Amino acid sequence: MSDRAEQRWSPPSPRDLAGPFRFLFWLTRSQLRRVAVGAGLGIGWAVGLAVPPWALAHAIDDGFVAGDHRALVGWSVVLLITGILIAALSIARHRTMTKIRMDASFRAARTTVWHTSRLGASLRSRVNAGEVVTVGIADVQTVAMALTVTGPGVGAVVGYLVVAVLLVAISPVLAVVILLGVPLLAVAVGPLLHRIERTGGEYRVQQGRLTTRLVDALAGLGVLNGLGGKAWVADRYAQQSRRVVAAGYRVAKPASWVGALATGLPSLFLAAVVWLSARLAASGAITIGDLVAVYGYVAVLVVPVAQFIEGAGDIARARVAAHRIIDLLNLPAGQDTDPVPVRAGCGPLVDPESGVVVRPGLLTALVATHPVDARTVIERLGRLPHPATITEAATWNGVPITDLDRNEFRTRLLVADNDAEVFAGTVREIVAGRLEPDDVRIRAALRIAAADDVVQALPGGLDAAVAAGGRDLSGGQRQRIRLARAVYAAPDVLIAVDPTSAVDANTEAVMINRLGDSRREVSTMISTSSPLVLDRADEVIFLADGRVSAIGTHAELTRTVPGYRDLVSRAQNDIEGEDR
Repeated sequence: MSDRAEQRWSPPSPRDLAGPFRFLFWLTRSQLRRVAVGAGLGIGWAVGLAVPPWALAHAIDDGFVAGDHRALVGWSVVLLITGILIAALSIARHRTMTKIRMDASFRAARTTVWHTSRLGASLRSRVNAGEVVTVGIADVQTVAMALTVTGPGVGAVVGYLVVAVLLVAISPVLAVVILLGVPLLAVAVGPLLHRIERTGGEYRVQQGRLTTRLVDALAGLGVLNGLGGKAWVADRYAQQSRRVVAAGYRVAKPASWVGALATGLPSLFLAAVVWLSARLAASGAITIGDLVAVYGYVAVLVVPVAQFIEGAGDIARARVAAHRIIDLLNLPAGQDTDPVPVRAGCGPLVDPESGVVVRPGLLTALVATHPVDARTVIERLGRLPHPATITEAATWNGVPITDLDRNEFRTRLLVADNDAEVFAGTVREIVAGRLEPDDVRIRAALRIAAADDVVQALPGGLDAAVAAGGRDLSGGQRQRIRLARAVYAAPDVLIAVDPTSAVDANTEAVMINRLGDSRREVSTMISTSSPLVLDRADEVIFLADGRVSAIGTHAELTRTVPGYRDLVSRAQNDIEGEDR
């Protein structure tokens, strides 16, 4: 019944992220009922394995040796029923453990996605893409595999104790040998597990770096084609790949020994115990039935011993993987306690460090002598960087944005980056984003972004499929689709980063005119150096060395601010040079 219950998810607490084992315990505690069922099935299966040797011993001594056919048939029936029950328990246990691993995998992946979305655009400067990919795929699966110990692992412990008790009744000497021998086998692989953890951490770092290089190479494939740098990048990738392979061999060596010992040591131990029990049977200390039972019991013990060793290896690998996961989850995402609701209305958006003020109802243009200064201001206003990098937080309606409710802030203020991802899907899905699609509003947003002709040219209109990254669109088409997505979100404050850089002058004029007309009741700021956009802005803010140097219309600043006039003239010359 627990498998049909509604799956509830809540993020781990800071205490759950204090260490790898605490994170593993959180994954276990999050599905405690299912884990309890798995442990019960594991115990039932492990104990059930000890029944056939016991029943077989009675069948031999009470039936075959004593010549009692009725007892022989009775114990044979017990063996048949036991075999059927063990098979049923094995199937149920396997199904339950698969669900436990899947739940842990999905829960860890969802937590990772949840936290990376909270980090937002600041994620790029704090964790590379390869690390996120490796955490979300390889580490999550490794951690999930470790939860197997909650079923077969618990069953192995109980089964081991049950067999030890049964052996005491047959021969205390054999019981002592087994009770001491099995822990020694498990201890023998301890140094190997420690080595797996040490080398696994190094391999994991190398793997993340290689994935990052691959992601970067794929993202810049078009540039590499144009510059002819593919061969050089391929050589660098091959060199780093060889280093990863070498690190993988260092991990594989102790891991292979663990796998071999998990199979070999129990078999050697089985041979030693059978030899000892055979000598006891030959001396008359135990019966023939007891000898058969001892052989069966020790054969059963091979399973828990192998599970002890394999489970220890899984936990060692999971410890490395969980450490990488919690390193990502422990990246601060800002203040979460007692958030302040965003006040109604747009209100002024103020960046004290630069002096920039985005006033409601205006189309504001932000231009800087150094583009990085404009980008820095936008990151502060959009609450994108790590809070520790801000000496004085930006304010919205007089309230520091770091105190505002993050989810509401993200809904009502949108930073439309020119490099924002275009995900695969239909035009309708891409423009709607996380909102419910409304074809009337979508078409209106496309018209404002001057992207209606893009959709008309695509087969299928709004149902036309767009490849991941918008690879089947031109740069200007992607830019207009991104702007349409931002317009459709209808934020109270829209901050657009150079949204017209890839379109021609006529399209640029249409985009800016329509954008300004459609957002008269709210706030819009555009970072740009385009004279055409600056001329149509209600207010232009000129940054010099990261601070506001002048504010006014484009015409006013051109007449009165030489630095602004020189900057805009250079931009105009660049545009004319491109046109020629």
